Amino acid sequence: MVDDTLTASVSALLDEHARVQEELSDPAVHADAGRAKKLTRRYAELDKVAAAARHFAQLEADHAAAVELAADDADFASEAKRLAAEMDTAEGELKDLLVPSDPDDSRDAIIEIKAGEGGDESALFAGDLLRMYQRWIDSRGWSSQILDATHSDLGGYKDVSMAVKAKNDGAYGWVKFEGGVHRVQRVPVTESQGRIHTSAAGVLVFPEVDEPEEVQLDEHDLRIDVYRSSGPGGQSVNTTDSAVRITHLPTGITASCQNEKSQLQNKEAAMRMLRARILAKQAEEAAAEAADIRRSQVRTVDRSERIRTYNFPENRITDHRTGYKAYNLDQVLTGDLDPVIGSCRDADKAARLDALGD
Repeated sequence: MVDDTLTASVSALLDEHARVQEELSDPAVHADAGRAKKLTRRYAELDKVAAAARHFAQLEADHAAAVELAADDADFASEAKRLAAEMDTAEGELKDLLVPSDPDDSRDAIIEIKAGEGGDESALFAGDLLRMYQRWIDSRGWSSQILDATHSDLGGYKDVSMAVKAKNDGAYGWVKFEGGVHRVQRVPVTESQGRIHTSAAGVLVFPEVDEPEEVQLDEHDLRIDVYRSSGPGGQSVNTTDSAVRITHLPTGITASCQNEKSQLQNKEAAMRMLRARILAKQAEEAAAEAADIRRSQVRTVDRSERIRTYNFPENRITDHRTGYKAYNLDQVLTGDLDPVIGSCRDADKAARLDALGD
């Protein structure tokens, strides 16, 4: 039997489901692409709850009928027992759907990877992380786009930014757990004595803005600088000032892009990253001001915190937040990231479920 708290939560969400459905039936709503997109995403989430609630209600009715019939016919006793087990499973699934989600989870995302301690080795590791994410994204049928990149002399990246777009699932709800410091232990290509070195690369993840209007930017609040694009070693790769750096003066947040040949294309990409960073800052400030700050991993994690270690000699991958450990680093680097990120998603869901119970 579902408890009163769960019943009240389901009832509230079913009411919202009906309201959102009614809004989506209004043609005027679809004139605003941003609003329509948000409502469609929310309806998809609520529709899962509605389907699970209907399934549970049907099982509950069938179970009650079987119990009543079992009083006169013993054959229905086993049916009642089977339905009771199904009800337990269905109730668990319904509870999972009631876990409050991060409203940004359904968005697309921008991943930034920056070389850290370790010089050239860190830049090479940043390149390894980029390829790992690209292979994982491809394996899920998603798409990615390099927005900006600064190469290192040995073929790695000093920093690189990539947009991630999912098909039927929010990319940010998965990749947000990648934010933090990633540590690598291996023999660098520059090491002649075969000694194992430890270096690190930082990863930042931002939810992407659905529509430019969502984050309003006054042109007077922006300082736009143009400069000549550079390649590995700092050499110029362009004869024109096509690279763009944009600074949002009120917050001091900056974004730059030199990946495209056109100044206009670089400006568009930089604005895209700038809006994502401002959106993330606004969300963090809102969470900090709330009476009960959400327990989401991405909201509470210190961006300088070491979150994962990649140990090449032992072929070991370790996530320090969840305790996840596996000896298939070679497979992880070729895109087998689901189990690693899944451990973070499961831990986050458990924390949210506990908070719901509290």
